[in-house]
Amino acid sequence: MTEVLRLKKSNCKNCYKCIRHCPVKSIRISGNQAHIVGNECILCGQCFVVCPQNAKEIVDETEKAKVLIQSGAPVYVSLAPSFAANYGGIGIGGMRKALKQLGFAEVEETAIGASIVKTEYERILDEEQPDILISSCCHSLNLLIQKHYPQELAYLAKVLSPMQAHCQDIKKRVPEAKTVFIGPCVAKKDEVAYYGNVDAALTFEELSEWLAEENIKLEPDMDAEEKSRARIFPTTGGVLATMKRRDDYTYLAIDGTENCIAALKDIEAGNLHRCFIEMSSCAGSCICGPVMEKFHRSPVRDFVAVKQYAGKEDFETATYTHAEMAKNLEFIDRKLQMPSETEIAATLRKMGKNKKSDELNCGSCGYNTCREKAIAILQGKADVSMCLPFLKEKAENFSDTIINNTPNGILVLNDDLEVQQINKAALKIMNIPLASDVLGEQVVRILDPADFIEVKKSGRGIHDKRIYLAEYDRYVEETITLDREYHILICIMRDVTAEENERKKKEALGKQTIEITDNVVNKQMRIVQEIASLLGETTAETKIALTKLKESISDE
Repeated sequence: MTEVLRLKKSNCKNCYKCIRHCPVKSIRISGNQAHIVGNECILCGQCFVVCPQNAKEIVDETEKAKVLIQSGAPVYVSLAPSFAANYGGIGIGGMRKALKQLGFAEVEETAIGASIVKTEYERILDEEQPDILISSCCHSLNLLIQKHYPQELAYLAKVLSPMQAHCQDIKKRVPEAKTVFIGPCVAKKDEVAYYGNVDAALTFEELSEWLAEENIKLEPDMDAEEKSRARIFPTTGGVLATMKRRDDYTYLAIDGTENCIAALKDIEAGNLHRCFIEMSSCAGSCICGPVMEKFHRSPVRDFVAVKQYAGKEDFETATYTHAEMAKNLEFIDRKLQMPSETEIAATLRKMGKNKKSDELNCGSCGYNTCREKAIAILQGKADVSMCLPFLKEKAENFSDTIINNTPNGILVLNDDLEVQQINKAALKIMNIPLASDVLGEQVVRILDPADFIEVKKSGRGIHDKRIYLAEYDRYVEETITLDREYHILICIMRDVTAEENERKKKEALGKQTIEITDNVVNKQMRIVQEIASLLGETTAETKIALTKLKESISDE
């Protein structure tokens, strides 16, 4: 498969939304970035549509179309019939005028090819009468069967798509012509690269940007062409609406990849017989394609626009043989091996899923079940850390381990000063037997709330404030911080009772030492004074000297 969708790495935020919406889980997470697994991708474009960061981009072929025009060959546009929805009120005349200003030689409707294709479907049902026939107009649906449901390949019509049939018709009429398809589909770019008849494919977004770059305005020009019934093709049931029906067949229209997968499983189980099934990967069919200006999503209005623009009769087209309409649709090997049950079980255990009840199947990782996620891990598409419940439990266990093993008391209050969390150290400091005794209760039951009220009011924290908890006979260094984002107050209490008692003990010992020293000094002063008088010193001078000595000892 050619590279049609690619990742803009700087944009990817590792949200897994693309995985959640990918119907075949063809996304690989590596280095916290989402990568498309080419040999599994069916190019439905859902990852492009749902990405909130615009991290997926479609390969632009505008320059390729410009080069074709510059080559001098007449370049014809095959314009998908959903243009009537994307460019409301313009009509083929207005589109032709604008596109010719870009340098295209002629503009025709892909609906002409749709008429050719539906005629071939009718021929197969009349002449070959298969038990089941699945339409092959949608390249994304074809890839789904080729890659993921190869056992249903036998039922897939080996018929050119309307795009291919129309461009083949153009080149038969104008042998030197080059053809460019313009439509709402990502997968058509891959179809162009893989099969013949078409030289380039543009999306409506690329066309709109090109027109804006050249300052070309689209002008309304609605024709009243009655022979244009195939314009209804891009709607759900549009193929069926153009076909002549046989009484011995059931005709079904199924849209949306998930619904198509369910139908394919029914076929595999043998639950369907004698039916023609129109399948479209997009819910709402092509008018809800991934690049209908990406966010141009008005299925009801778009259906009405296409329906009203379609005529009552078929386009007049050339007749083609079965060989000319044949398309080779083969099995595409995905190459990823299914892991063993032992490997899956071991991986589930790594994800914290030790028993069936642990498998929440919440889908937060993008996969429908924990088992699917385990398989994706073993296939190198996912990582154990993508499991939100696993990470949450791991983070909580890690946090609880730290909180419950720290020697500091930790207390968490909400905005109403109610106890939300208390660790073992805090329970010990306040002589509380069980956390459940205080959880949800007002902090005033266990502590003076004054400091908490002050911090909540001022927004300024308190750091290492030494206080005495009289009711618990404890001294603590208290730190209180306010978390404005989560509206909680966090209090950390370091028990300094032993330090405080040791300090008081030393202080008492110091006072006792000073008293003893004072008595000794006073006694010595009398002796020294007597000696001093014999030496001729005055009593006052001696007293001053000894007083300074005593003060020095007291300071120590």
